[in-house]
Amino acid sequence: MIQEVLRQLPAESTQQAVGYPTLFTLVALGSLVPVVPTGALVSSAAVVAFHQTSPFTLLYVFAVASGAAFLGDICLYWLGQRGVRSKNGSKWLEAITRRAAPERLEQAQRKLDEHGAVVLVLSRLLPAGRIPVMLACLLGRMPLRQFARCDVPACLAWAATYQLIGILGGSLFAEPWQGVLAAVVLTLVISGAPAVWRRLRARWAH
Repeated sequence: MIQEVLRQLPAESTQQAVGYPTLFTLVALGSLVPVVPTGALVSSAAVVAFHQTSPFTLLYVFAVASGAAFLGDICLYWLGQRGVRSKNGSKWLEAITRRAAPERLEQAQRKLDEHGAVVLVLSRLLPAGRIPVMLACLLGRMPLRQFARCDVPACLAWAATYQLIGILGGSLFAEPWQGVLAAVVLTLVISGAPAVWRRLRARWAH
């Protein structure tokens, strides 16, 4: 049944013509509205690219994912800056603040003071690390140009990491759908592990 569905899929060129713009839109949207599992999207796209014949598909996925993540970050930071400068704040700044627990924000501010822009680069690689660090940058009045300069390597490293997860999933399984499933499960586990660990640690503390 699955093999019949795969045989009916469009040609690679058609898949790419639809897939790349879709990947860019979803990753950019997920960076701007941090509820979309963008890491899983990139890993899934990498699995599909791994099984295609074109030698440049993985490179295209990397370029599209990192570019979309950068665009989403810059737009979110710019919107957050407007809220910081406004006396009444903004819904975007409030949304960022709600997603950053006070203790995570305090930790991000401390690390940002101690290590500077390196923390911003690493924050995208840590599950749930991007928003607290971005908020710390906003509250610290980091200029947009400086944030963008530090965000470039952060987005490149993030795209490379999740693409490697997808390549691993694609290399372990003969069928693309198996690799996609494995990559999605792995990225969701990685993303959810810190929250589970914090809840368990809070229970043990009581």
